Amino acid sequence: MTDSRLARQTAERLIGSRAQLLKYNGLVGFDGFVDTILEVVEQRQSATKHMPYRSLRDFAKKIGEAAGKSANFEVVPTLEKIGGNGPIMAFALSTLGAPVEYIGMVGNTKIHPVFDEFARRAKIHGIADPGLTSALEFTDGKLMLGQHATVNEVSWENIKKRFGDKNFAKLWHQAHFIAMVNWTMLPNMSALWKKILSEFKPAKNDKRKLLFFDLCDPAKRIDADLAAALKIIGEFQQYHNVILGLNESEAIHVAKVLRLKKFPATQKGYAALAGAVREKLGLHTVVVHPVQYACGADADGEIAVEGPYTAKPKISTGAGDHFNTGFLIGRLLGLSLAHSLQLAVANSGFYVRHAQSPNREQLVRFLQTL
Repeated sequence: MTDSRLARQTAERLIGSRAQLLKYNGLVGFDGFVDTILEVVEQRQSATKHMPYRSLRDFAKKIGEAAGKSANFEVVPTLEKIGGNGPIMAFALSTLGAPVEYIGMVGNTKIHPVFDEFARRAKIHGIADPGLTSALEFTDGKLMLGQHATVNEVSWENIKKRFGDKNFAKLWHQAHFIAMVNWTMLPNMSALWKKILSEFKPAKNDKRKLLFFDLCDPAKRIDADLAAALKIIGEFQQYHNVILGLNESEAIHVAKVLRLKKFPATQKGYAALAGAVREKLGLHTVVVHPVQYACGADADGEIAVEGPYTAKPKISTGAGDHFNTGFLIGRLLGLSLAHSLQLAVANSGFYVRHAQSPNREQLVRFLQTL
């Protein structure tokens, strides 16, 4: 069960936070996609009515049965929306009232129309055209099918050429918090991180920035590359306060690559795993968020918080990005690890129920009902 007392306390801290959040400048990058959310038709009753596959397991079984034969599946688009971990996170941050600038795959010479509303809420800068993602959604998971050639254009060379190194330096130095996400899909991200580490060292008296990293399903990359990326993330801690966000499968994979012991798949186990990853990499904070709860570890210890789980989400694509947003907002407001985790699961919980990013007032009311 959700801790209603913790939820109420978090709601109280979020009330009146507008002025405080406006003091912070944010920078987020670097991916960007046009997401088309699709249902897979299991049975069509008429030209306008169909029954979709509800379960990914059932759909996978049907695909398996087609081996050695053939199969034809109809998909029905239900929504076209901004995609990419960076744009979704930046949009959610701006909706909660944090000033954000975004740089990434939102359009090279012209911003793609799907990002128009995003552009009204935040300052966005394109360095490449967006990739295209078809998201097949089910109640127990999702399949993401992508056309992603432009991910190769996210590099320091193109940031310098298409945006300007001086412009980027200005954004970097004025930012109080920075999120660099989707390492997995951006093959030049590690090189970009190394460039940032070497070129943008803070001055002696500069305040430490809050840096958020999300690897985003690193299983498709080779372990050696992941180990190298984790090492670079650890190097940022020398100058900044680094948060690493991991979902359940990512946490297990990272622990394996770091050669940590196995942890039980429980709240206590994943909290301990977060602590072990944090200690191994020397980071400020590590969070692990399975579907039904979230765990975290920082200098004050390890903790788990129940989430407002729903078995029937209206949308699941972007849930993790909204979790990350809530946690980062909590840390910007100076909340404890427990309250930040509560804000994170609530922000994600609202989003999957309503298929939209909550503003502060909506999130406060949602927290008060938990």
